[in-house]
Amino acid sequence: MKIKKNTVVSITYTLLDSTGNIMEKTDLPFSYLHGGFDEIFPIVEKELENKEIGHSCSIIMSPEDHFGEYDSNLVRIEPRNVFPDNIKAGMQFEGEEVNSRIKLIYTVTDITEDKVVVDGNHPLAGMNLHFDCTVTNIRNATKEEISHGSIHE
Repeated sequence: MKIKKNTVVSITYTLLDSTGNIMEKTDLPFSYLHGGFDEIFPIVEKELENKEIGHSCSIIMSPEDHFGEYDSNLVRIEPRNVFPDNIKAGMQFEGEEVNSRIKLIYTVTDITEDKVVVDGNHPLAGMNLHFDCTVTNIRNATKEEISHGSIHE
């Protein structure tokens, strides 16, 4: 069977930064609905189109292929008193981008006595990444999966 639109594809993968440090690695296969359902990077879908079980590939991804360029406008300095007392660097929360209704996940990056710095960029934004994967399984998606745009396993 070949990978095509409306197939469920299972892969193992390793995501590395440009210096070869492992950013993420799967121990168990990751499955996604193939065909533009936004469950995996489009560049990976394109590479896997028409491939079969056992296919391995290595993809170099620039920022526009994954989480975009780093945007300094998404870094905000907020008054300390609008945060709970137990705030710590690394904590995340949902918020709206300034002057829009776009929801972002903000990460607390610095805390001072009177200010908190939060960053709405994805931690991998602006980085060149290396995505290695191997196809471990392919099956036809169910009608329900196709109508929902996601797999049910």
